[in-house]
Amino acid sequence: MSKKKIGILVALLTVAVTGMIAAKSYMVSQTASAPGPAPEVSAAQAILVDGKTGKVLYEKNADEKAYPASTTKIMTALLVLETLELYDSPVDQKVTVPKEAEGVEGSSLYLKAGEKIKLQDLLYGLMLQSGNDAAVALASIDSGSTDAFVDKMNQKAQWLHCKNTHFVNPNGLFDENHYTTARDMSVIAREAMSHKMFRTIVAAPSWDADREDSEFEHFYNKNKTVHEFKGGTGIKIGYTKASGRTLVASAQRDGKEVICVVMGAPNWFNDAYTLMEYGFKRLEE
Repeated sequence: MSKKKIGILVALLTVAVTGMIAAKSYMVSQTASAPGPAPEVSAAQAILVDGKTGKVLYEKNADEKAYPASTTKIMTALLVLETLELYDSPVDQKVTVPKEAEGVEGSSLYLKAGEKIKLQDLLYGLMLQSGNDAAVALASIDSGSTDAFVDKMNQKAQWLHCKNTHFVNPNGLFDENHYTTARDMSVIAREAMSHKMFRTIVAAPSWDADREDSEFEHFYNKNKTVHEFKGGTGIKIGYTKASGRTLVASAQRDGKEVICVVMGAPNWFNDAYTLMEYGFKRLEE
């Protein structure tokens, strides 16, 4: 074989080998950035969405009927904040606690009928301390009665196209007719997170209320997401014996945001953290 032909053959072999190496490198880089298989979670129903676009990144029985417990309060806070925005009304104004808000069962701010308290203190107590009495107070102050406010909650759910959601109270105390789905709850949460004040409230580790007639002033955020998870920004936990453990969680990293809903979840925080880590990997694709 001539030297010329040998040179051409060597050149061709070099190009082929170089191409194979490049292809292998590309495959390795693609594999490295892949999020891996969808995780297993304990939740009976779950969904993970891109907080900015609403794109679904993971779901499990997301349209199955579930009971929201205190994650109901996401809708309660959303509607109160919308009313304040509509009338350009200050969130630090003082209001009078209505009599129906005193002695509400479950988690409580220990409100007293006639107590003067700032709206923002009620909202922080609602979302951090999960005050059932705060929910009743806010509902009555906003709409004149709890029943009228519940109608408003259901109207808002319909407006958001949450077709599998129905509310009967503003705090999430169990009722067979008070239900939602993981998908609907993710829609409600995204809508609430579009309000700056809502974001501020649910991301707060704690809040000190201005209450002259009560020693119950310090509200600690029961949602461990804001204390434990890197980039955690909220949103709300919920639990009753009949409903099980429910959590709506959110986080931001490097300009990306995820919102996770787990319902009927024995390992609620671990489920949420696992799904949100998976979500950030998905968004890096």
